[in-house]
Amino acid sequence: MAERPSTVEEFRATYEDMLGFVPPRVASRFEQGEPEVLLAQERLRNLIMYPEALDQKTVQLVLFGILHAKLSDAAKLHGLAALRAGASWDELRAVIDLAFLFTGYSAANRGPQLLADIADLEKKSHG
Repeated sequence: MAERPSTVEEFRATYEDMLGFVPPRVASRFEQGEPEVLLAQERLRNLIMYPEALDQKTVQLVLFGILHAKLSDAAKLHGLAALRAGASWDELRAVIDLAFLFTGYSAANRGPQLLADIADLEKKSHG
């Protein structure tokens, strides 16, 4: 990432770039959050989300795996972001299988629905 964002609109654009849209919860935070707190949160998110040591495909696959292992609904957003960053469906399935090792059958059982949700989001983000 060449130049880091510094304004609310520039930070909002990072979500558009990553997902093709701003997720509803994030949009609410942008609309109703205290501007200085919002900027501080987004600076920290941006600093961590775009490390020099990892490409975005890797970052998004790691986040997808962590969130899926926690059974978080945010996993689908990072699964979509991973696809947009160049990951394949096979890579997403492999990450779901890895989450099974430490989360168990809950992760395995949620995997197919998670992939279907990601496919729906992908269709919506393409217009």
